[in-house]
Amino acid sequence: MTGDPYAGAGTGAALTANVSGSMSGGLGGHGSDESDMTAAETTRRLLAFVAPHAAECVGAFLSAVATVLLQLYVPILIGNAIDLMVGPSEVDLTSLMHVAMILATVVVGAAVTQWLQGYLTNRLTYKTVQDMRCKAFSKIRRLPVSLIDSHPHGDLISRVVNDVDQVGDGLLQGLTQLFQGIVTIVGTLAFMLSISVPVAIIVIVVTPLSLVVATLVTRMSHRSFMAQQAIQGEMGGYVEEMVGNQRLVAAFRHTSQSVAGFEDLDSRLYEAGERAQFASSLSNPSTRFVNNVIYAIVGVVGCICVVTGIPSRLTVGQVQSFLSYANQYTKPFNEITSVLTQVQTAYASARRLFEFLDAEEESPDKPDATELRGVKGNVTLEDVFFSYDPARRLLENIDVDAKPGSHIALVGPTGCGKTTLINLLLRFYDVDAGRVLVDGNDVRDVTRDSLRKSFGMVLQDTWLFEGTVRDNIAYGRPEATDEEVRKAAADALADTFIERLPMGYDTVIGEDGGSLSQGQRQLLCIARVMLMDPAILLLDEATSSIDTRTEAIVQRAFDRMCAGRTSLIVAHRLSTVRDADCILVMRDGHIVERGSHDELLAAHGFYRDLYESQFAATASREDL
Repeated sequence: MTGDPYAGAGTGAALTANVSGSMSGGLGGHGSDESDMTAAETTRRLLAFVAPHAAECVGAFLSAVATVLLQLYVPILIGNAIDLMVGPSEVDLTSLMHVAMILATVVVGAAVTQWLQGYLTNRLTYKTVQDMRCKAFSKIRRLPVSLIDSHPHGDLISRVVNDVDQVGDGLLQGLTQLFQGIVTIVGTLAFMLSISVPVAIIVIVVTPLSLVVATLVTRMSHRSFMAQQAIQGEMGGYVEEMVGNQRLVAAFRHTSQSVAGFEDLDSRLYEAGERAQFASSLSNPSTRFVNNVIYAIVGVVGCICVVTGIPSRLTVGQVQSFLSYANQYTKPFNEITSVLTQVQTAYASARRLFEFLDAEEESPDKPDATELRGVKGNVTLEDVFFSYDPARRLLENIDVDAKPGSHIALVGPTGCGKTTLINLLLRFYDVDAGRVLVDGNDVRDVTRDSLRKSFGMVLQDTWLFEGTVRDNIAYGRPEATDEEVRKAAADALADTFIERLPMGYDTVIGEDGGSLSQGQRQLLCIARVMLMDPAILLLDEATSSIDTRTEAIVQRAFDRMCAGRTSLIVAHRLSTVRDADCILVMRDGHIVERGSHDELLAAHGFYRDLYESQFAATASREDL
């Protein structure tokens, strides 16, 4: 797939068959794993999520200050204790015990403040991650259907779940090291300068080598981490596709090929991860080497100071304190580079998350959009043109006028545009030209919520969520009473099998219906629409998954439900639309015939060819 899948409604359901080809592309549409978002911009946007939790942030920083100051006081106390033991007969036990008591108090205080810092940092991190995940999930609801149709669902899920988790892990590690690191560096510098300015300057001059090494390694590993996160999203899409269609994979004996496809992705992820980990793993030992050189230089210069007093006079205890400070001064650089992997992964994930949050949303309702109220059911399409791909026209010159209470059937071969008309009515897509009207109101001039509330839809593909039977039926009307739910189930002829379930209407069914048969799932979906009692019904192959005997019964239930309501029925099985007031015959994006069943048969046109081909196929099956 080429182009930007988030550029708007230019791509659509027609591209879903090409999903596997789009999985390697970036969400931003650049065709690579590299994001244009800079580290500074990523940091700024991360801080925007952290800002609402400033109290935890300030508390964690103050706790880090207290922890570091107490820890930095320890070398002073140890140096003092060493100077109190200059010889076998020159030990000041009283002063030594006093120093020991202070040291114990300081150590306990540092432990308490360090725990408090960890607690507040965790609260800050998980609250921030919670906000990110909620915002990401709410973003999905605002995305245009064209984008959902044209992008791998597994990759979208990966951005909402995996990438947010990676940001949280990196944020936790990064904030912990940042708070302590800044205070440690500033504090140790102050203490070292108070002991010996010349030796402290030596440490300051040599330290930038660590930063240079860390920066070079970071730049080396950045691209690898971006590639790693992109492949992880691709793998999520592949797994979601294979798991969701496992029955078909097994039925077509495609298991070995699907495993091979996964192994290929896994191999690419391994290679990208290995490159990223190898590059980042160079950072810690490199900076540790530089820091050990600094430590050795401080030790040598300190000994010279004790012996010669040049460049400054130090005691043995002060040298010990200085060595401790030099070690603590370089420690933040080591710790930061040790979590470089998590931080790099977090930044790569944050970029993917922000690209997702920046995706173009469904166009908002007009400021003066009105609410559809008291819908009578007059549905009109005037000279409608529409295409998913601008280079390939789908619908042309479509004119439909469904009067209130009329039953309109849409028939024709697969791909002729029948379901696309349903999408236009519900404003999942907007027309390229022409108008779609409900009770004389252009659907673009009314709110989407009131428009969609006027329709009830039953699709060929059922959708049930994990919950009770009652909850699934009441999905469109959560406030419905138990009696209303039971009546809707009875009208849909679903009450018989529901009563046989272990807990009746309180039976919890699994995702997508669990162990229910396809027909039972469809009956629950029909009951859901019956409970909504909409003014207009959209039935897209609604009975195609039900056996012939059940279909006849359900058709009678539909007839009762459709009485007095406008209904548009998409059907391949022409026996189900014989009683429609008007049948629209579609072919290659055009309405080529219209009329009643008898009129179309008498016309000896395309409809009669379709009908006779189905009748002949049915007769052949009966002969068998």
